[in-house]
Amino acid sequence: MKHDFKHIEQKWQDKWEEAGIFHASDDFTKPKFYGLVEFPYPSGAGMHVGHIKAYSGLEVISRKRRMEGFNVLFPMGFDAYGLPTENYAIKTGIHPRQVTDKNIEKFTSQLKRVGFSFDWTRVIDTTDDKYYKWTQWIFRKMFDKGLVFRATTLVNYCPHCKVVLSNEDSQGGKCDICHSDIIQKSKDVWYLRITEYADKLLQGLEKVDYLPNVKLQQENWIGRSEGAFVNFALTNCDESLRIYTTRCDTMFGVTFMVIAPEHPIIEKYADKIANIAELEAYKAECAKKTEFERTQLVKDKTGVRIDGISAINPANGKEIPIYISDYVMMGYGTGAIMAVPAHDERDYDFAKKFGIDIIEVIKGGDISAEAYTGDGEMVNSDFLNGIATKKEAIEKMLSFLTEKGIGEKGVQYKMKDWAFNRQRYWGEPIPIVHCEKCGMVGVPYEELPLRLPNMENFAPGEGGESPLAKIDSFVNCKCPKCGGNAKRETDTMPQWAGSSWYFLRYIDANNDSVFADPDKLKYWLPVDWYNGGMEHVTRHMIYSRFWHRFLYDIGEVPVDEPYAKRTAQGLILGPDGDKMSKSKGNVVDPNDVVEEYGADVLRVYILFMGDYASAAPWSDSSVKGCKRFIERVAGLADIAKGKGATEKLESSFHKTIKKVSRDIEEMKFNTAIAAMMSLINEIYEVGTLTVDELKTFITLLNPFAPHLTEEMWHELGENSFLSIEKWPTYDEAKTVDSVVEYGVQICGKFRGTVTLAADIDKDSAIAAVRADENFTKFLEGKTTVKEIFVPGKLINIVVK
Repeated sequence: MKHDFKHIEQKWQDKWEEAGIFHASDDFTKPKFYGLVEFPYPSGAGMHVGHIKAYSGLEVISRKRRMEGFNVLFPMGFDAYGLPTENYAIKTGIHPRQVTDKNIEKFTSQLKRVGFSFDWTRVIDTTDDKYYKWTQWIFRKMFDKGLVFRATTLVNYCPHCKVVLSNEDSQGGKCDICHSDIIQKSKDVWYLRITEYADKLLQGLEKVDYLPNVKLQQENWIGRSEGAFVNFALTNCDESLRIYTTRCDTMFGVTFMVIAPEHPIIEKYADKIANIAELEAYKAECAKKTEFERTQLVKDKTGVRIDGISAINPANGKEIPIYISDYVMMGYGTGAIMAVPAHDERDYDFAKKFGIDIIEVIKGGDISAEAYTGDGEMVNSDFLNGIATKKEAIEKMLSFLTEKGIGEKGVQYKMKDWAFNRQRYWGEPIPIVHCEKCGMVGVPYEELPLRLPNMENFAPGEGGESPLAKIDSFVNCKCPKCGGNAKRETDTMPQWAGSSWYFLRYIDANNDSVFADPDKLKYWLPVDWYNGGMEHVTRHMIYSRFWHRFLYDIGEVPVDEPYAKRTAQGLILGPDGDKMSKSKGNVVDPNDVVEEYGADVLRVYILFMGDYASAAPWSDSSVKGCKRFIERVAGLADIAKGKGATEKLESSFHKTIKKVSRDIEEMKFNTAIAAMMSLINEIYEVGTLTVDELKTFITLLNPFAPHLTEEMWHELGENSFLSIEKWPTYDEAKTVDSVVEYGVQICGKFRGTVTLAADIDKDSAIAAVRADENFTKFLEGKTTVKEIFVPGKLINIVVK
């Protein structure tokens, strides 16, 4: 049989779709499997081979689950709001709606061409008002429960995109979208109180099956730390500065404090500060810096000492100076820190520059040369002196602070509340109305969705104002509470909003009354297996786990964690070993591969190129190798005859079924394919196989190469779809060889091999070697010193 992929691939894709064999059923009596892949952002460039790899892992597993009798939900959708589409629309003058629809059409065509077994009846688009009605509904619920608030703060602002960015979206001082430098700007910002869920998010990690690295990244992102809150009384005013520290044991070494240049205490007591003008000038300079620039460890230390107000170290009663410096931020902790220069590198550098005392309180280093950050015996610390363990010293200091009423044990998180708005057009409108009398009022649930109005001029305003603010008919409205004149919120939600709950909508994608039917949620949740990129295991996964846990807390979903299992795929690198990029000219278009070799070859190669979780470079020669494999599979039809099992192949078939079945579950797709390649080599060496064996082989290969195997199944006279036939089973007894090849050594030197019964005992094995004429010449006339027998592997006879 010839591998005529241009004919058979479209043929079977049409037949699968027509028969609806990949459509998930809401028959709750069946065992279910919910496999989820990260839905793509539909860019104009279309899919790249990285998308194919991202979806191929769970594609194989989902196809295997169907063959194992599971009711499989394997859906696809599009995360289509966001800045890339809007920026492209502004540049080209084409409306974002048109751009999005065109891109989704292109992605859908590409996905179908590769033969993915998605349920296309459940497709979602986050820009569809039937979808974002429920995004707004969940936001309203959060608003009602006090998890939404608005605050004026310094924000990360991208002058190029004209948009406020969260810390997560501006790491390294760069905009996540256009990679321009960001600046600090004072703005009103919507926040979600994700910090209130920090402990629940950490606790949830204990009950899920995530890769260890995924769990670790989430734990570090949330960044829970246990420490102490301590109040430092101030001189010349009836006030105190509250700090948080994880090392209250070092308080006798505190020789100065640092507060953020924006700390409100400066403005409050400006009349008591002699150098207020100098402080204001320094604050103005800091406003020009990004948060990233301000918090870098390796940079010149700058600051200004406050002249007129000092602090009192509560541990020893000593008066210490207070400085303002750019590396302390109001958005982190309390906006003030205690400085222990002897045991903190940044504090040490600062103290050296400004001539501040450095007092050793932990023995073990040379503080004349550098800060000592290790552990050791407490010194110069009054009642802590002589204590050798950090834990004991912290506990004793905590007791002291509590007894004196100047501090207490506390917890802080690295994760901050989620900045949840954009001053852009292409996003979900925030369903809030501003009323002078009633304040902020939620748009009534029955009026949702609050639709995004159609605009021709959707470029952002120069001052970072949302384009929606230009539409009077949208802005001006009536207050839902008092009926008076009011104004709508004109900011839109960030792109992360739609992806924070999309997995729930797949369960009941076309329901207009609720985001998903409760009975369907109970049946399908949790997602059994979620696969995606490592770049999304913090932001997206933490955000979506937060939204889901909130919905659980208000009784809208039946389980507290959305994803039972999470895995990740590695990157596909360019043929040159570098990350694929247009500028390097090393991007591989999957369409080109499908056009030249067919979808099955692409599918097999993507999963054969290396460990699924690791990065691997593209290799055209290896693609051709997979093409030859597929052609050899097609050729099996020409040598298959008869029924039952071929004696020389029977054990190999059972071994291969066992290995492929296990390797798929462990995402070892490359070794599963290698096992089938080895089996086909054996088949061609034997020169024949039975029709029954051919059916078994193509069933094993079907999740990887579904088009060719469906065609071969049909050519064998079968009228059913191979894609939903039963997965092969193996007989454990037949996976064990009846004979084993042993290596034979005489005095430790390899002398040949001998084939013996698999269950042979030591005495019989030694006797067989002694009787074999290939070895007798090494043993004749010599005395045996030792006989070594390693079952299934080795026989060594030591003589002299």
